[in-house]
Amino acid sequence: MNKNNQTHNLSHHKNRAFKPEKINPPRIFDSKSWQWLTQSKNEIVLEIGAGKGLHAIQFAAQNKDKTIIAIERTAEKFAAFNKNAQPKNLANLYPVHADAIAWSVFALPAQSISQAFILYPNPERNNANQQWLNMPYFEFLLSRLKNDATITIASNIMEYLDNAQAQSTEVWQLPTTREVVDKTSSRTHFEIKYLARGEPCEQLVITKPAGYVTRFDNDNP
Repeated sequence: MNKNNQTHNLSHHKNRAFKPEKINPPRIFDSKSWQWLTQSKNEIVLEIGAGKGLHAIQFAAQNKDKTIIAIERTAEKFAAFNKNAQPKNLANLYPVHADAIAWSVFALPAQSISQAFILYPNPERNNANQQWLNMPYFEFLLSRLKNDATITIASNIMEYLDNAQAQSTEVWQLPTTREVVDKTSSRTHFEIKYLARGEPCEQLVITKPAGYVTRFDNDNP
């Protein structure tokens, strides 16, 4: 079906459509190495912008029944991530050095992710169009989530969360809760630093409800 003809059936109000056909695959990408995603018995968790891997490593160690794929684009941070992860030998942790948008287009099946994390992303103060919930790509990301899956977005920048919350509820039409991050939380190096300085940190927990319709629900990666 032509995606343009599906617009009136969509569950959101985002008019501008993401165009995955214009995305190039990540370098050194082998789609066969990710075919197991369609057959995995574990819940699949995605982290975008994993940094040095602190949250991903902790999550994998504490949730052996789940598999976490943690993506980091920056070479220096990913090298530190790999170095930190190797001694742990966690079979349920998959560090990925790639751009998250390109990787997800070519690797992730529709409705395959049970939970996603975007922790302390770049606020893109000078280019709000690059904030995750402002981007047409967010619709594609939603199509990769299973029914009732959640996306957790954390930040110390309240204006960023204010905009993300407005986009989530008004544009994407998603159930969204806002929570204060506990002062003892230590999911990322940024979180540890911000909380130690006494800065407020909050998070949005966004849920994809059953029956949510996007342009990409039946697409293959």
